[in-house]
Amino acid sequence: MQLNEQSEHTSRHQYKRPIDLIGNTPLVEVSCFDVGPCRLFLKLENQNPGGSIKDRIGLSLIEQAEKDGKIKPGGTLVEATAGNTGLGLALAAITKGYRLILVIPDKMSTEKVNHLRAMGAEIILTRSDVEKGHPEYYQDYAQRISESIDGAFYVNQFSNPANPLAHELTTGPEIWEQSNREVDAIVVAVGSAGTLKGLTNYFRKVKPELEIILADPEGSILADHVNRLPLPKPGSWFVEGIGEDFIPDQFDDTLISRAFTITDGESFAAARTLLRKEGILAGSSSGTLISAAVKYAREQTEPKNIVTFVCDSGNKYLSKMFNDFWMADQGFIEKEQQGNLEDLITRTYSERSVITVKATDTLLHALSKMRMFEISQLPVVKDDQVVGIIDEWDILTAVEKGSETALTSLLEPYMSTNVVAVTVDEKLSTIITLLKQGLLVIVNKDGAFHGLITKMDYLNHLRKKLT
Repeated sequence: MQLNEQSEHTSRHQYKRPIDLIGNTPLVEVSCFDVGPCRLFLKLENQNPGGSIKDRIGLSLIEQAEKDGKIKPGGTLVEATAGNTGLGLALAAITKGYRLILVIPDKMSTEKVNHLRAMGAEIILTRSDVEKGHPEYYQDYAQRISESIDGAFYVNQFSNPANPLAHELTTGPEIWEQSNREVDAIVVAVGSAGTLKGLTNYFRKVKPELEIILADPEGSILADHVNRLPLPKPGSWFVEGIGEDFIPDQFDDTLISRAFTITDGESFAAARTLLRKEGILAGSSSGTLISAAVKYAREQTEPKNIVTFVCDSGNKYLSKMFNDFWMADQGFIEKEQQGNLEDLITRTYSERSVITVKATDTLLHALSKMRMFEISQLPVVKDDQVVGIIDEWDILTAVEKGSETALTSLLEPYMSTNVVAVTVDEKLSTIITLLKQGLLVIVNKDGAFHGLITKMDYLNHLRKKLT
C-alpha cells in the first residue's frame, strides 16, 4: 500500500486562510511495533493547522450552524471540551470573528489551556472528578452558560450531527483513497463519538465488511458496553480527550468487531516509543489507539492493513507524558527499590535534576530560579553539600526597606543555615516529623548531597503503594 501522490492541482493551490489547510493529512506506515503479519498505518492528524483531528469538526460545527442560522455575525459560541475541539473551534472563530467560551475539565494539560487562552478563548475550568448530572460536570456547565447569554450558540459536539458529518465527508474518503482501497481495519477511540459515527457512515457504504476496533482507556465504560458486559462504575484516567462515563448519543457500534481496554501506562509507553523510534510526537490518546492496534494485529493469522490516528500533537503533553519526573511521580516509570529513603527521591543532585543555587549567587538569581521553576525555596550548595536554604521570606527580609538594589546582594548573608540533613538510611518516621515541622528534608548519601524529600514526595510514595 503506497500513499497517493498529491495532485498537481493541489500542490499549486494557494490557500487563503489557515482553515483551508484542514484535512488531507498524510498516511504513513510505522514499523517500530510488533504487529505480527499485519501492517500499521497512522493518519497524522497532528498536521492539521490547529494540531489535531478536532480541527475538522471545529470548522464543520461552525459552518453548519451558520447555514442553519443558529449563529449570527459577532455572536458567542459556547462548548464543553477536553481541549482539542476547543482549539479547532478557536481557529475557526478567529477567522470568522466569533467570541468563544470553553468549559474544560481541570485534568487537562497546562499546554492546552495556555494555547486556548493565547488564541483568545475564554476558559472556565471545572471539576473532572464528577459525573454527568452533577452541576459542575463540564457539559452541563457549558449548556447553562449558553442559556444565560442572549444569542449564544451551544455547539454541543456530543449530539451535533455536523460532528460525524465532517468525518463522513473528509476523514473516511481520505483513508479510503490513501490506502488504495485496501484498508481492512480502523482503530478509533471515542470522546464525542463523532469520528466513530462518521467513519461508520462512510465505510458502511464503500466497504461494509471493514472492521472498526475500539480503543478505550481503563476507567471508561465504553469497552464494556461494546463487549456486552455489565457497565462498571466509571473510574478515572490520565489520557486526555477519549473515554466516557456515559454512552454518547452518536455512539454507533455497527462495524465495531473488537474493543480493547488500555491502561494509562500502556498508552504513555506507546506514545513515547513512537517518538523515540519513529520521530513522531503524538499525544496521549494516540498511544491508546496504537496500543489497541498492536493488540488487535497480534491476534490476526492473516495479513491485514490497519489504520489508526495520531489524533493530536505531543507538544501539548510535554509537562506530563514526556516529562520523566512527572511519569516517575505518577508511578509510570519504575525504578529499582532500595528499601530506604532513596525510594522517595525522584530528582537526584548527581543527575543535575535538583534546582539549587550557590552561596556566591545573588538574591536576584535565586528569585529568578524560584519564578522560573515555580518553587518557593532553594537549597544552597557548596562542594556537593547543602550549606543553607534560601526562601521567599529570606528575600523579602532583604528588601523590607523597599530598595530593589538589595536584590543584587550575595544571598549567603540572608540564607538560613539551620539545615536538617539525614542519611538515606534514616527512619521514615523521622522524615514525617521533619515534614510536619515545615522543614525541607535534605538527604545525603556517601557523605554528599543526594536529594530532597518534600511533602508531595512522601504522599506520592504512599499513593504508589496502593496501586
